[in-house]
Amino acid sequence: MEMVGEERIALPREDVWAALNDPEVLKACIPGCSMLDWTSPTTLDAVVTVKFGFVSMSFSGVITLSALNPPESYRIEGEGKGGLAGFAKGGADVRLEAIGEAETLLVYAITADVSGKIAQLGSKLVSSGANRIAERFFARFTAAALRKAQGQPVEG
Repeated sequence: MEMVGEERIALPREDVWAALNDPEVLKACIPGCSMLDWTSPTTLDAVVTVKFGFVSMSFSGVITLSALNPPESYRIEGEGKGGLAGFAKGGADVRLEAIGEAETLLVYAITADVSGKIAQLGSKLVSSGANRIAERFFARFTAAALRKAQGQPVEG
C-alpha cells in the first residue's frame, strides 16, 4: 500500500521540524496512540489502537528515524505487532519545503505492509482505513504544530 501527499502549514520550516520530532505532538496527532516515548535519539516505542471498520486492533512497536537532514527531511519507519491481529510495517519519506519565511510545505510518501488477520480484512478496507488515519494525522498535526509554536497546550 502506498500513499503520497502534501500539507501546507502556516509555520516556518524549523517550527514544523520541531513538531515532527516532539513525542507529545505526535502522540496527540496519531489516532489511537496511547504511548509514545523516546528510547534513543532516533527511536521511539509506541502503542496504537487502530480501527478498521468494526474491528479494533492494538499494536505495540518501534518507530525509527533515519536519513536525518534537519530541518529538511527524514525517513520514519515503524513496525508493530498486534498479536493475533497480525503485523504492520511501514515507512514514510518526509520532506519540508520552506515557502517564504512563514510557511512550509510538508511532502510525504508512505509505504505500508500488513499481515495476519489485519490483511484478511481486505486491501480496500485496510487502504481506506490507512487513508483516514493519514488524513486525521495531518489535520491534527497542523493544529498541534500551530499550538506548540504559540506556546499553548498541544491537545486542544
